[in-house]
Amino acid sequence: MLEEPTMTYTAQPQAQTIVATKRQRIGLYGGTFNPVHTAHLIMADQVGHTLGLDRVDLMPDAKPPHVDHKAAVAAEYRVAMLKLALADNPYLGLELTEIERGGVSYTYDTIKYLKEQHPENDYYFIIGGDMVDYLPKWYKIDELMKLVNFVAVRRPGAQNTTDYPVIWVDVPLLDISSSDIRARLQRGDSIHYLVPPVVEKYIKEHQLYLD
Repeated sequence: MLEEPTMTYTAQPQAQTIVATKRQRIGLYGGTFNPVHTAHLIMADQVGHTLGLDRVDLMPDAKPPHVDHKAAVAAEYRVAMLKLALADNPYLGLELTEIERGGVSYTYDTIKYLKEQHPENDYYFIIGGDMVDYLPKWYKIDELMKLVNFVAVRRPGAQNTTDYPVIWVDVPLLDISSSDIRARLQRGDSIHYLVPPVVEKYIKEHQLYLD
């Protein structure tokens, strides 16, 4: 009786699929946002689209590193108002690294941490043209320049020039400030249209900025 030949099957190597991770270009717009207002949102949205960024994240600080730092309401209120303000615009996000870390918020420490956590991202740090005048005084500014791309929005009255490698952009500017909004609330004046309606409602419900 003949034996059936033994068939040997050799497994074919499977083709490996290599997926290249697309680098993300993320804008970061830091501030106290005390409270967030319409000009903040316009600036973040306009800068991001002008530069073709993948998204722009607003990044509230825990404690600003200013000698004359202004008293801010608790972080939980500022974050809640930001979430409400950003809810209808998926292009704008929220970065809570500085709030979660607590303490004084130095941009160098924040960017270094974010790049360690997200090496796939290229960060663009957005500041007003008036802040550019103070760049020489920023903590570890030379090291910071190697980690992040600075984007500056031209402002009337500022020098709007620097020896640092800054990307300059022009966006529509509104003369709205958080300090003016706080002063209006203390006087009982209207802040309608100065902040998103949901933020105005939140401020009134929680009786913020009345002291």
